[in-house]
Amino acid sequence: MKQLMFEGDTQFWFETLRNLGFASYGGSDVGEIIATASRITTGDYDSWHDAWLATAERLAAEAATMHPISARDTLLRASTYYRAAEFFLHGNPDDPRITYAYDRSVECFRTAIAHVPGISAIEIPYENTVLRGYFYRAPGAAPKPTLVMHNGFDGAAEELHFFGASGGQERGYHVLTFDGPGQPSAIHRDQLTFRPDWENVVSPVLDFLADDPGVDPARIALLGVSLGGCLAPRAAAYEPRLAAVVAVDGVYDTGTALTAHLPLEHEEVVQRAGAEHDEELDQMIATARANSPVMRWAYDHGRYVTGTATDREFLAAYLQYHLKDGTAEKITCPVLVCEAVDDIFYAGDSTDTEPRKLYAHLTGPRTLLTFTEEEGADAHCHPGALRLTVARIFDWLDETI
Repeated sequence: MKQLMFEGDTQFWFETLRNLGFASYGGSDVGEIIATASRITTGDYDSWHDAWLATAERLAAEAATMHPISARDTLLRASTYYRAAEFFLHGNPDDPRITYAYDRSVECFRTAIAHVPGISAIEIPYENTVLRGYFYRAPGAAPKPTLVMHNGFDGAAEELHFFGASGGQERGYHVLTFDGPGQPSAIHRDQLTFRPDWENVVSPVLDFLADDPGVDPARIALLGVSLGGCLAPRAAAYEPRLAAVVAVDGVYDTGTALTAHLPLEHEEVVQRAGAEHDEELDQMIATARANSPVMRWAYDHGRYVTGTATDREFLAAYLQYHLKDGTAEKITCPVLVCEAVDDIFYAGDSTDTEPRKLYAHLTGPRTLLTFTEEEGADAHCHPGALRLTVARIFDWLDETI
């Protein structure tokens, strides 16, 4: 898709497109997005924060004067804009603006869904704490198929309302969304960082569902977005209770998103990243950050969600997230692998893309679904065409489970 704003800054444009996409299900409004983005200075994280926070605060204040349905709609949009405000601040985890905007985002979302039938906030027992999320209950008494959804490297459970949870509920699915370790509520509330053995995150979620008589235990699917396109298949390889898994978009080896920006072969980076000292590699990472707005953000946010102190420590940690050790081959349930032909992290439409690598290593039932520029769906995880994306995914689920 042609970049329409923030020339030279792919990351700022992608996040703008991402927020635009939520308009499909009421999570933003096109004019609000454009008006806010027009006040932002390219590459300036403070400018980004200030513009989105101002829009969010204005809407939240207006919602307090509105009738219930109008207030609900306004608060859903305010929630998106508060979340956008703190998105680029994670390079300094102690920045108080992060907590303020995040808390307001969740508060607005939860106040909004109080006016939406069938949605409730949930807490799932997990180790010595809980995982937080939402349950969308489809109408009717008979046991229903259920879709479990989680986000990826930087997305929140609240976003999934617009990325399929609402769409699934209206199609007769129960939908459970949650934040796992490394994802917003787990980081903000309990300082839980990412872990690669994601089956140990998903299994407690399935235990939670087992207590619900409205859930058909034979028809539970799992969907992961972005990094979740690696995490969800990982869980499916070791969790036999899953009837299907959806990877939006599929990822076989997450580390390629970082190593592609370094002047070394991937395997050499793997060998060197964990060294006690490697000043040459440190300089290469610094150069990658300086040359790419995507890498600048990825390393800052990556340290935040993995609990690492330096960029190279984050790189070493992130290289552990892959399915190259035979994990992909262990998946027996049907898998839907989605891909975007202009993905800023795993780009391309050749046979060597991350989604196609994952697809090639699957040994069970599998489907590859390509989203294109002609459809307005070619960006990472298809934010420009969420209605189309949700429709295709649930049509596949209808036919599969």
